[in-house]
Amino acid sequence: MSLIKLHVKKGDTVVVLSGKDKGKQGKIISSMPRAGKVLVEGVNKVKRHAKPSLKVPNGGIITKEMPLYACKVQLVCPACNKPTRIGHKVVAGKNVRVCKHCGEVVDSAK
Repeated sequence: MSLIKLHVKKGDTVVVLSGKDKGKQGKIISSMPRAGKVLVEGVNKVKRHAKPSLKVPNGGIITKEMPLYACKVQLVCPACNKPTRIGHKVVAGKNVRVCKHCGEVVDSAK
């Protein structure tokens, strides 16, 4: 299986474009480039039955988030607070992501 380049990263705020959670916003908890999926906080929740174990001492029905395909989410620009496509630009010798609406740099300086 090959590695897929995702347009979003862990920590980005995204909006869901399609499905039962269409329009919901959340922060990306983790990304799975091999599967082309992302795990978004508070989105695509499902209920699962769990036997008692060390993780779930009492067992019962637990609610957890399931991964979404990355193509079903769109980045929300932190500057203009709108869902946007991203562009790429070289700034100070580094390739950074920029908002297509306002032109601001999306990547935080790490």
